[in-house]
Amino acid sequence: MTDHERRNRAFWDADADDYQAAHGEVLAEHPKAWGAWRIPEQELGVLGDTAGLDVLEYGCGGAQWSIALAGDGARMTGLDQSRAQLRHAQALDDAHGTRVALVCASGEAVPFADQSFDVVFCDHGAMSFCDPYRTVPEVARLLRLGGRFAFAHSTPWGYITWDPKRERVSRRLREPYFEMRRDDSGEGTVDFHLPYGEWIRLFRAYGFAIDDLIELRPPRRATNTYGWDRRWARRWPAEQIWKLTKEG
Repeated sequence: MTDHERRNRAFWDADADDYQAAHGEVLAEHPKAWGAWRIPEQELGVLGDTAGLDVLEYGCGGAQWSIALAGDGARMTGLDQSRAQLRHAQALDDAHGTRVALVCASGEAVPFADQSFDVVFCDHGAMSFCDPYRTVPEVARLLRLGGRFAFAHSTPWGYITWDPKRERVSRRLREPYFEMRRDDSGEGTVDFHLPYGEWIRLFRAYGFAIDDLIELRPPRRATNTYGWDRRWARRWPAEQIWKLTKEG
């Protein structure tokens, strides 16, 4: 296990109870929705119909997404490296009787055979906290031909405008865009960002076609439990969703 994975696992194991206490109710009330603002999947159409498909939630946390999709008929697997988060997922799965397969493992070394899934997705999951030069080839290995890969992720703009003194985003560029890779400035996690061109080249190198890049804009009266600035996010995108297809 890499240094950043050890740090992220330790953080999420320590924080899981507080995280679910703060956000779990909203995530359970709006499970099929994206990002901090919970923008509905029905509105965005990222995953499409998953009924009858083998689907991996790639960094599932409390597995609210997985449980909702299992209820729609998907064969769901939820993967997370935090045992504490998976305890919450198991309790919620038991309460719903949905039988999601929950696996504690690294997103950089997933313990499944090649071409095991029709869909791999996450909502600020493994694609935020793992090295993309490890996760993108791993997802390519796991997906069947024609499979879908989608993930919500923070945009570069929150990173490069972050004011460490005020601990908030600002209207000023403060960090170099081209040097984005590993971000250790968060609340204890190690996060990863890439410039857009680098993402595109990485996707293409592993056989992905880019179907869409959705830059999320919160509704005018949207609220969130994460303390994100709505006025800022209505002017500049704070979150985005990459939507891809495995072609070869």
